[in-house]
Amino acid sequence: MNCSNAQPLWDRRDRLHIMAEIMEITKGSQLKTRIMYRANLSFSQVNEYLSFLTEMGFLKVNEVNGQKFYKTTTKGERYIDNYMEMSSLLRPEELEVPMLVR
Repeated sequence: MNCSNAQPLWDRRDRLHIMAEIMEITKGSQLKTRIMYRANLSFSQVNEYLSFLTEMGFLKVNEVNGQKFYKTTTKGERYIDNYMEMSSLLRPEELEVPMLVR
C-alpha cells in the first residue's frame, strides 16, 4: 500500500462518529432505511448500530402503522454534544471539527 495515497486519519469515520451521525439523523425521528442511506451504512451495519444505541438508551423506537421510527433520546443528545466537544479538543486548531450528517 502506498502511504501517500492513504486517507488521513481525520477523514475516516470511527464507531463513535458513526453513532453520533446516527443520533443526529434521528433527532427528527427516522425510518431505518432513511438512516442507512443518510449515514452511508450497509443494512447489517445499521442494524448493529440501531440495536446497540437502542439497548443503551440513546435511541427510542416508536411504531406507527407497522413501521419503526427511531428517535434520539435526551441521553443521545448529550452524547452528540459531548462527542462534538471531544472531537474539537482532539483536532489541531487549524482543522475544522467533522460535520455530522444533517
